[in-house]
Amino acid sequence: MLVIIFAIALFAAFIYAYNEIQVDMDKIVNYRPKTSSVILDHEGNKIANLMDGKHRLYAKYDEIPGYLIEALVAIEDTRFFEHEGINPDAIIRAAIRNFEAGKKVEGGSTITQQLVKKILLSPKRSYTRKLKEAILSMKVENELTKEEILERYLNEISFGSGYFGIKTAARGFFQKSLDELTLKEASMLVGLPNAPSHFNPIRHLDRALKRANTILTRMKTLGWIHEDEYLSAIKETPEIHRSTLTQNIAPYVTDEVVRRLKKEFKDIKIGGYTIYTTIDMKQQKIARKALKYAHRKVVKRQRESIENTTLNGALLAVDNKTGDIKAMVGGVDYKKSAYNRATMMTRQPGSAFKPFLYQIALDMGYNPATELTDVSRTFQYYKNGKRVIWKPKNYESNFVGFIKLREALVHSRNLATINLVTEIGVQRIFEKLKMLNIPHIPQDMSISLGNLGLSPAKMAQIYSAFANGGHMIEPRLISKVVARNGTIIYEAKNQVIANFTKPEQAYLMTDILKDIVTRGTGRNAQVPGIELVGKTGTTNKNVDAWFCGYSPSTEVIVWIGRDNNRPIGKGGTGGGTAAPAFSYFFKKLYELYPDLPRKFEVPDGVYNTRNGVRTELYTDTSPLPTKAETHTTEEFPDLF
Repeated sequence: MLVIIFAIALFAAFIYAYNEIQVDMDKIVNYRPKTSSVILDHEGNKIANLMDGKHRLYAKYDEIPGYLIEALVAIEDTRFFEHEGINPDAIIRAAIRNFEAGKKVEGGSTITQQLVKKILLSPKRSYTRKLKEAILSMKVENELTKEEILERYLNEISFGSGYFGIKTAARGFFQKSLDELTLKEASMLVGLPNAPSHFNPIRHLDRALKRANTILTRMKTLGWIHEDEYLSAIKETPEIHRSTLTQNIAPYVTDEVVRRLKKEFKDIKIGGYTIYTTIDMKQQKIARKALKYAHRKVVKRQRESIENTTLNGALLAVDNKTGDIKAMVGGVDYKKSAYNRATMMTRQPGSAFKPFLYQIALDMGYNPATELTDVSRTFQYYKNGKRVIWKPKNYESNFVGFIKLREALVHSRNLATINLVTEIGVQRIFEKLKMLNIPHIPQDMSISLGNLGLSPAKMAQIYSAFANGGHMIEPRLISKVVARNGTIIYEAKNQVIANFTKPEQAYLMTDILKDIVTRGTGRNAQVPGIELVGKTGTTNKNVDAWFCGYSPSTEVIVWIGRDNNRPIGKGGTGGGTAAPAFSYFFKKLYELYPDLPRKFEVPDGVYNTRNGVRTELYTDTSPLPTKAETHTTEEFPDLF
């Protein structure tokens, strides 16, 4: 009678506790764990994982192979699909074994109980907690299907090495998707949660294999796998991979992606997003090597050490037609400096900016054969009430009197450029350059020598006006963002500013820039068999060195300089320091993609004829100059 009364009382207490226990069941029912986001290149190859704390890649139940589920149930909870949250037989059996051993050697918790303990309860052991665990497990079974419970369990638990969730562990240990796992690999994974450190396959492969074989034996005993499957799996020794949690192989790209998205997606690191970029990791690798190659040459020339030098650089590669960024290297060594010089730094472009001034002249009717005055002039202006005298000079410290427009740009003659700007008018240049969304354009003669601050990314944007037949296109890094449920929630379109110039006029500039590479200041940028064009840029005292150019398919911007804004040193010109990186990149690019076009197509409306000692191009807008056209050396007006 006392036993019956005790049983009734115990049952009543259980029912009361079941109805009264107050726990936030929403954490399990509407399960939304912090999930790592993934950054991919344009082909879907992983660039990096983004996370804030735990690294978890979420796997839906349908992604998980059936044999993995069977392996889990076989070793953890054989009657999982039969019980309603708790398994009294398992609890009694475990209690007896633990009593006989004098310590805990077996647990009686079901998979549902383990899930409840993990998400809803503290790890502190007590009879009260065990009672709550049992009650909550029954409630969970009442709210969710068995498949939903397994999905939550396999995404929540730790597999060691910082991997949370079955998908994360499969990627981390085996570099495989779930459907690529072998039976042995699946058995190794489901054996880990019991003791992740003890069975970690990176540190204790023998233990992990032994644990997996125990699971396989259990599956065979239950009749869930055939003899031949069992024997094949027992013999297998999977390859285990060591990798960082982030697996970040392009850190400058990763940081830039986060920087661009974090305002719109505040949960960018924990929302489980898949972020598709325009990056081509093959080009990213050669871009990194190209910059290091040029950097080493400069450091050696300056007789400095790689470890202590303040010299650095940046390289950006962009598809001419789409504006898609294919490679972005923001510095020589990310470990030393995470500052992205490709996007965040602004430096004076120097002579690399001259083509835009010359393009404006071409569009006004000048021709590559038009004569410019290459003579010294003195300018005066007032700054803070004081009279300032400015007497610019050429890099070579000489002048030649008259020089054709083509030659003035090919040899980067400062005096000819200054006199050209004087003829055109600063205000006209200012109004035209506003089309390119260039910030802080100086409205004085300093524009002649590129006296403004631009980033390599901005240089890539404005140079696309030449590379893309007159239409500027904003470089694009992120193509789309996909939510965890597969919905596209962000898609970037290329921003195009059409008609900065006409295609035939842009080709005139391309042809001049081609001469810069073949016989001008950019000779170090050459690659045999490929038409490459570009412009060098060297600022006052060799502080900044640039090479900005393109092939028929790809635009590349290179900057070399010191992080402390000090001069590079002897020979620190755009042609001597930045152009070698440009050449290295294109040599490797065409080895990688030999079918890329090697010659520029001449658009309609471009004509050529013999003009003196050479054949010159002309268009309807830029006709050849007549013999009567000359330029005098009269004093130019003060435009400061």
